[in-house]
Amino acid sequence: MKHTFKYIALAFVAALLLDSCHERYVTYSDAEYVMFADTLETYPVQKDVEWFSIPVVSTVVKDYDRTFGVEVIDKGSNAIENLHYRLQSNTITIKAGENRADVLVHGYYDNIGDTDSLGFQLRLVMNDNLEMPLYGKDTKAVLMKSCPFDINDFTGYCMLTSMFLYNYSVTGSYQRLVKTEKHPALENTIICRNWMNEGYDVTMTFNAEDPMKPLVTMDSDQVMSDEASFFGTTHGDNKILVESSPYYDSYFYPCGSYLYLYIHVYVENLGESVGTVGHFYNIMEWVSDEEAERLRNEEGM
Repeated sequence: MKHTFKYIALAFVAALLLDSCHERYVTYSDAEYVMFADTLETYPVQKDVEWFSIPVVSTVVKDYDRTFGVEVIDKGSNAIENLHYRLQSNTITIKAGENRADVLVHGYYDNIGDTDSLGFQLRLVMNDNLEMPLYGKDTKAVLMKSCPFDINDFTGYCMLTSMFLYNYSVTGSYQRLVKTEKHPALENTIICRNWMNEGYDVTMTFNAEDPMKPLVTMDSDQVMSDEASFFGTTHGDNKILVESSPYYDSYFYPCGSYLYLYIHVYVENLGESVGTVGHFYNIMEWVSDEEAERLRNEEGM
C-alpha cells in the first residue's frame, strides 16, 4: 500500500485486519471503507492447487452480512478470462462479525507459459462512500506459473555466470560450465563440482515450501578455491570461503531450471576473520547434455 497523508493510517489498518479472527474483533475507525488488501500482488498458479485467494477487507466489523460485486476491468488486463483464469463468483460476502472475504480465482496452469507475464484488473462494485479516498477500489493480480519442484531439474550441466569471476578471473572469463549432481545424503541439495575453480566442490540447498519464495541457500564456510588462484597471493590460510549473502535472498525458478544466487565471499586465518572479499551476483542456468557438448567444443568451456 503506497498512499500518503491521512489515508495511509487507514490503509495500514486494512493490512492489520487480515490477522483478525472470529474470536477477536477490533474497530479502528468509525469510517467504513472496503478495499482490496493490496492494489498490486503476484499470485502463484500451481498445477495441483485449484484456487488462490485475493483478499478484500473492511476497516470495521458489522453485525450483518455485506455483499459486493467484483468485476473484471479490461483496461490494464492482458490475461484472458476463461483462458488464463476464472473467478469462482462475481460477488463476495463479508460475513457478520468479520472484516474479510476472499475473491477465489482459478488459474489455468496448462494455458500459461513458463515465462508469460499476465495479469488482470479487478474492481469492487459498491457504494462510492465505501471507497477509501486516494486508495481506490481496484487491484491488479499478476499470474506467476509455479511449476512443481524436482531436484533432478537442477542436476546435469549448467552455465555459471559470476560477478566474482568477472572481478577476479585471471583468464578474463566470467562463465564456467559446471556439472551438478544430487547429494546422496542431503534432501533437496546438489553438489556443484569444480564450481568456481577446479578441485573445489560446493553444495546448494533448495527450499520449495513457499511457491512465491523458492529460495536457494549455501551453507557457510565452504571452500570454493585457494587464494592464490584468484588473488595471486594469500591473505589468510589460502582458502576462499563462500556462503549465502546475508543481505540478499537467492531464488530458483523450477519452470526454467535456473537460479539467481547472491554469495558472500570471505577469507579467514585459522578460524579468525581476515576480511570480506565482497557480495557477488551469480546466475546458474541448466542446459542439455547436447548444449554442454557444444559449449565444450565450440566455446572451450
